[in-house]
Amino acid sequence: MFTRHNQRGISLIELIMFIVIVSVALAGILLVMNTVTRGSADPLIHKQALAIAESLLEEVELMPFTYCDPDDLNAASAVSATVGGSGCNSTVEAIGPENAFAEQPAVETRYHATTPFDNVNDYHNFSMSGAGGIRDITNTSISAALDGYSATVAVAAVDFGGITAASGDALRVTVTVAGPDGLPVVIEGIRTRYAPRTLP
Repeated sequence: MFTRHNQRGISLIELIMFIVIVSVALAGILLVMNTVTRGSADPLIHKQALAIAESLLEEVELMPFTYCDPDDLNAASAVSATVGGSGCNSTVEAIGPENAFAEQPAVETRYHATTPFDNVNDYHNFSMSGAGGIRDITNTSISAALDGYSATVAVAAVDFGGITAASGDALRVTVTVAGPDGLPVVIEGIRTRYAPRTLP
């Protein structure tokens, strides 16, 4: 005796539900893969941007931070940010590069042969980008591979420990570098003034 079982295939509704569930799962997996790939496709770009930022920050922080422009005749002995007396001869150091003055006949730039940046403040609003990309302090392009990178520097007075921003004796240096992927790397450093001071 034969027993007949009803054989049944999948219905159209079941097929559509299967396709929807698989599609949603596949979309989720592809989204995760895309995010992971974008974040790790080229870690070299992030490492290069970080190396450029660290190098530029170190360059800025190694500069003098005096009351007067270092080209001023009293730069080594001034104990206040004033002209005359125990202050500067003619040029008090200020945020940004100095223009020409008696002891310095040309405007300061990072690459100028005779009047280069010579103080932490001078780097405020400095930037490198475009053709030639990242350049060293002699204005030489480091590598054509760095043409897609850009760097900017911002310098601002900051409260630090017992030092107030109003005194101007502490500066925050912020270096921002962006690679070809457009993702910025931002690092900061604090520089305090150690120019001569009057003894208590």
